[in-house]
Amino acid sequence: QVQLVESGGGLVQAGGSLRLSCAASGRIFRINAMGWYRQTPGKQRELVAIITSGGSTNYVDSVKGRFTISRDNAKNTVYLQMNSLKPEDTGVYYCNVMDWGQPYWGQGTQVTVSS
Repeated sequence: QVQLVESGGGLVQAGGSLRLSCAASGRIFRINAMGWYRQTPGKQRELVAIITSGGSTNYVDSVKGRFTISRDNAKNTVYLQMNSLKPEDTGVYYCNVMDWGQPYWGQGTQVTVSS
């Protein structure tokens, strides 16, 4: 089993920044893709950003140019730097990792952007 611990959420004013972290631990075989999803009330969980083991990244259009995903393979940690935050970025952010084809989810961290 892989455990994911997220940190870095909180309340910020529009235009501000937050950095999310997600550290994986436990019985790790080989982590491939690592990503961040977010969920808002009444909506499905959506992929925000993803990074492969080779460092390739992809973002949902609404965050391109504002968010940056990165990873530290030595620490089995993925980060999401969020700049120029908007109220519509508000939601619960979940970390996801794929370990040998098996998906694992973090507990979620609340991000609230006030206008």
